[in-house]
Amino acid sequence: MGEHMETSTALVPASQLQAVVKIVQDGLNSRASRRAYGKALTDFLEWCAVSGHARFDKVTVQAYKAILQSRGLAPASINQQLSAIRKLASEAADNRLLDPTIAGGIAHVEGVKMHGVRAGQWLTREQAQAMLNAPDCRLPKGLRDRAILAVMIGAGLRRSEAAALTFEHIQQRDSRWVIVDLVGKGNRVRTVPIPPWTKAAIDAWSSASGIASGCVFRAIHKGGSINGESMTAQAVHDVVKEYAAQIGVRLAAHDLRRTFAKLAHRGGAGLDQIQLSLGHASIQTTERYLGVQQNLTDAPCDRIGLKLA
Repeated sequence: MGEHMETSTALVPASQLQAVVKIVQDGLNSRASRRAYGKALTDFLEWCAVSGHARFDKVTVQAYKAILQSRGLAPASINQQLSAIRKLASEAADNRLLDPTIAGGIAHVEGVKMHGVRAGQWLTREQAQAMLNAPDCRLPKGLRDRAILAVMIGAGLRRSEAAALTFEHIQQRDSRWVIVDLVGKGNRVRTVPIPPWTKAAIDAWSSASGIASGCVFRAIHKGGSINGESMTAQAVHDVVKEYAAQIGVRLAAHDLRRTFAKLAHRGGAGLDQIQLSLGHASIQTTERYLGVQQNLTDAPCDRIGLKLA
């Protein structure tokens, strides 16, 4: 009888699982996470349908894990997809669509071990300067794109943070321009100093567009007219990809954040100040151990060594 119960409760209709996918996404704070989890779960459910795995249980998830590994995906990518599937199982159990025992079995599917730390990608100072100079500033799009690159290279912002940046965030503190009360990953709030050339790029875009309040960056039609009140994090990613291709490198948007840290550190900025600008999760621990406070006068962004053309 127990075996019969397990079989029936593992056969969750696809339509009901799709509804649970929405519940999973609604429980996430970050738009990027909602998008990533949504794609991971859609791919998983499509694989289940094509492969004939009708049961949502540990055996099926382990089989899918093996498929992901056979595709040569990075451990981090596989583990992210498994995290999304575990969350789907948990929500399905909470909504009485899946037996808690089966959900528990899925939760115990181990991730792929990661050996060592990925070095990632970043630009040299010459490459960063070339990328900053790449947009055609005779056009509104070029001025906007240069300002986007300037805040990402000059302040280490994530693409989601650049998309959400408003003119109200940009204020003066200790006689310099800073981005105040920026809400980052995990809803952590920080203040980020910006170099004069980043502020100049924002001002040039603001002057050309006539925008001085609300979101700094807006979508632009191919004809050059502004479209809407904001732009998406994906659109910011596309901007980075466009100019990376122009200077002949393969680069993700997050690599500009790494470039900021690398160039600032090589320029002599203290590691503790870089961590404060980036707003890493461990910054509170760093502050307690070192007894440091953020220096807005001599900030990491001052050490990058770039300028506008």
